[in-house]
Amino acid sequence: MPNINGKAQQDRTFDAIVVGSGISGGWAAKELTEKGLNVLMLERGRNLEHVKDYKGALNNPWDVQNRGRIPQEVKDEHPVQSQCYAFQVDNQYFWINDKQNPYEQDKPFNWLRGDHLGGRSLMWGRQSYRWSEMDFGSNARDGHGVDWPIRYKDLAPWYDYVEGFAGISGSKEGLPQLPDGNFQPPMDMTCVETHMAGVLKKNWDDRRMIIGRVAHLTAPNEMHTKLGRGKCQFRNRCHWGCPYGAYFSSLSATLPAAMATGKLTIRTDANVSEVIFDEKTQRATGIRFIDRHTKQTEEVFAKIIFLNASTLGSTFVLLNSKSNRFPDGLGNDSGAIGHYLMDHHYGVGAYATHPGFTDQYVSGRRANGIYVPRFRNLPGKEQSKDFVRGYGYQGGAGRGGWGRVNGKPGFGVSLKEEMHDPGAWSMWLGGWGEHLPHVDNKVSLDTSKTDPHGLPMLKIDCEFKDNEKAMRKDIQTAAAEMLEASGFKEIQPFDNLEGNPPGHCIHEMGTCRMGRDPKTSALNGNNQLWAVKNVFVTDGACMASTACQNPSLTYMALTARAADFAVKALKRGDL
Repeated sequence: MPNINGKAQQDRTFDAIVVGSGISGGWAAKELTEKGLNVLMLERGRNLEHVKDYKGALNNPWDVQNRGRIPQEVKDEHPVQSQCYAFQVDNQYFWINDKQNPYEQDKPFNWLRGDHLGGRSLMWGRQSYRWSEMDFGSNARDGHGVDWPIRYKDLAPWYDYVEGFAGISGSKEGLPQLPDGNFQPPMDMTCVETHMAGVLKKNWDDRRMIIGRVAHLTAPNEMHTKLGRGKCQFRNRCHWGCPYGAYFSSLSATLPAAMATGKLTIRTDANVSEVIFDEKTQRATGIRFIDRHTKQTEEVFAKIIFLNASTLGSTFVLLNSKSNRFPDGLGNDSGAIGHYLMDHHYGVGAYATHPGFTDQYVSGRRANGIYVPRFRNLPGKEQSKDFVRGYGYQGGAGRGGWGRVNGKPGFGVSLKEEMHDPGAWSMWLGGWGEHLPHVDNKVSLDTSKTDPHGLPMLKIDCEFKDNEKAMRKDIQTAAAEMLEASGFKEIQPFDNLEGNPPGHCIHEMGTCRMGRDPKTSALNGNNQLWAVKNVFVTDGACMASTACQNPSLTYMALTARAADFAVKALKRGDL
């Protein structure tokens, strides 16, 4: 522990500290600074500048090394990260070096991570869906997990708020299982998607195909343009960073807003090891971290701590923050911290081709797809005998390009004639399914092994169980059924569970869950640690269930709501 004199401690003291700069951390910094607090943000990764450091964003296809194929030496440095669809040779610097950041897997778990300011907000898929009343009540309804301490009405105004700032494009559909939001104009479906949407609406009362709701500006307003953000250019180059600021990220939106207040200090290359806890006051007083360059341990202090280091990052910090009061980790009286790890299961659905619409094509490169909201096991409807909860579909339709002749025999005139017109239309539907909370899906610290910073190794033990596997069978069947009804041919169901283990969906949640009872949960309804009231956790760790929708929009709303509560409580003297 470093020795810090009084003057040095004063210089290192802030109103609030935010750990992590990704989607939720960026929102915490914005909300706390705009409400008047002096905030220090700690980011374990390197500094990265918006636009300037998006090295592959303006590459032409012919500029990409090895035509996009990943060399073995790059895979050797990124054996886990390189399995992600968004990992490329010319954006590898966004992704963490697996060899330098090891972790243990009792069962396969792909921990996909960013290693820079802005975190995974630069690499996310940007799909943005509200949870419904059904989702917040699911645990109480069927008995899996603990009851959420909030309901949809508690979060609805905060969804409105974050959607307006982030910029979510989408269509209003009036579906109770997928509430409408504060939308930018929706993107267009292709002709084949529009056709299939019509077939679903005609043949099923409970199935709808809509355009994906995505964090892209399609009609930026003055609030957006003041931050330097512009309209989506339909380039579909999002995973290299968006130089136009069209998609929402910490670097394009929340951090510039926070910096504009003059109240944000950012410290990168700061690997947080623990929260400092005062036994006398029963409050957190600051953060201890290791500078990644100097390897020196440093301490900083604040009245409020927001942990937004990602699900497993925040839980690591809590488990490693041990004291006489909390021998099992900060705030871990219930023993719930580290348990109930969840992720969405996906990599299952069906492909097919359509013989029609040969005189039509697409316009631009839409960085989005379609969405089929959950229709299984809705409250008041028929319930499956094989599984509880449900799933939604993502996917899209397009026409075959030049790549369809790769490996085919032939050359000259015959090849040119075959390539004269685009290929047939094809469509894929992939399911994103809910993962139930189980106490034995967990993370822990292996103190017998240390990482390059000398910190305990994180050990992950998580799997998809019988409910998820039963759901996957239904995902395949229903996908094929809808494609067949829409006139598709050559329907090919698929299920690649082995290639998509937990973690691979990058929607890891749980391990520091919210609840109504401090005996069974770690956080209350305001995202506070029950036993340490000035520590808030608002990233994926706080989730008590997963629903089947992409979770990032909910992280944003929870963070904005918790920040509002924290500042009001601080001003009242409660923290």
